Amino acid sequence: MSSPHPGPSLLDRITHLEDLEAIRKLDAQYCRHLDDGNWDALMELFTDDGEFDGLSHPQGKEEMRAFFAGLADGGLTSFWHFITNLEIDLDGDRATVRSFLWQPCVTDGTPAIAAGRYNDEVVKVDGRWLYKVKQVRFHFFGPLEAGWDENLFALDSARGAAVRA
Repeated sequence: MSSPHPGPSLLDRITHLEDLEAIRKLDAQYCRHLDDGNWDALMELFTDDGEFDGLSHPQGKEEMRAFFAGLADGGLTSFWHFITNLEIDLDGDRATVRSFLWQPCVTDGTPAIAAGRYNDEVVKVDGRWLYKVKQVRFHFFGPLEAGWDENLFALDSARGAAVRA
């Protein structure tokens, strides 16, 4: 007799939801540990051969720890990471995660803001989701006092485009 509910089983659907939530939690922990400067806890979120692809490209936990711990040496003394708009594509014990980054920060004593996108590869190891690759691409990084480009995020530009349409 065939099942009245074709498709994945209830257990498979629950597991899928649990995996999605675990990956969201991974991003939240990344932000917290990075912002708190808790390098040991941050490294626990990566596979042993994990890599960060962004301002530099450290590979492995030792290189990544040195990179993150050295951010202040480059003038980036405070930062607060906010990851939003997660798109998670699960494929068994692997997933790709795309998201937005909004990062108020202080660089060389000047308040600044950064915005960009993450494109991550995560894997499930011994029941736990970890970063294999954490990639960030910045679209904007500048001092707060500079403001926005006159055409970027301008309500008047959006309103004008809507009126012309």
